[in-house]
Amino acid sequence: MLKLEKITYLYDHLPMRFDLHIQPGERVAILGPSGAGKSTLLSLIAGFLTPASGRMWLNNRDHTTTAPAQRPVSMLFQENNLFSHLNVEQNIGLGLHPGLKLNQEQKQLLSQIAQQVGLESCLDRLPAQLSGGQRQRAALARCLVRSQPILLLDEPFSALDPALRNEMLQLVDQVCRQRQLTLLMVSHNLEDAARIADRTLLVVDGHIYYDGPTQALVNGSAPEASVLGISPHPAPSTADADKPA
Repeated sequence: MLKLEKITYLYDHLPMRFDLHIQPGERVAILGPSGAGKSTLLSLIAGFLTPASGRMWLNNRDHTTTAPAQRPVSMLFQENNLFSHLNVEQNIGLGLHPGLKLNQEQKQLLSQIAQQVGLESCLDRLPAQLSGGQRQRAALARCLVRSQPILLLDEPFSALDPALRNEMLQLVDQVCRQRQLTLLMVSHNLEDAARIADRTLLVVDGHIYYDGPTQALVNGSAPEASVLGISPHPAPSTADADKPA
């Protein structure tokens, strides 16, 4: 369970306020204009930012002031996820031990995750020797070896071409289902949100402007879809549906 209760963060004296409740295993997309507070919301959950007030529960424990490393959370960014001087195996291994001193069980887990994301043949390569999709797979693998129940994605695939982006979204979908992960994904792409999440948050001016079905934004039945440039199309009423053609 992930719960934010009256979380307030002051950004350049502009208060951002978030109230949110997400069930275990739920997948939620986060959309909204640039600078609205989407990444701030994830950084608050991850512990990279400290709220001025409010309470935060992660995995049924109060983590309002907990250090990032002690939170049941893994986070994947858009870029700069890998260390250029370390090979894929070492980059993934950092998720298990900062000094890369892995025991046999950890090495086996690393191998399993690498195979799951399709990188078993690339473990000895440096990031510069990988494609963009492979680099993000390696970064995702490092998140997964930590075996945390909450996965935060901050536009990690936006720089990839459409085919690769769709491939990564399918992989995330598969992994979340298999591991019953709770997922929050920031995106600027409504189509990507619809592929991965039934529920979407619209963040506008530092607060949650919409919290509801992703499909209602896609088809314009939610008036808040206008924020995304989608003209509202109210769903037909029962009376309209009963009228003869």
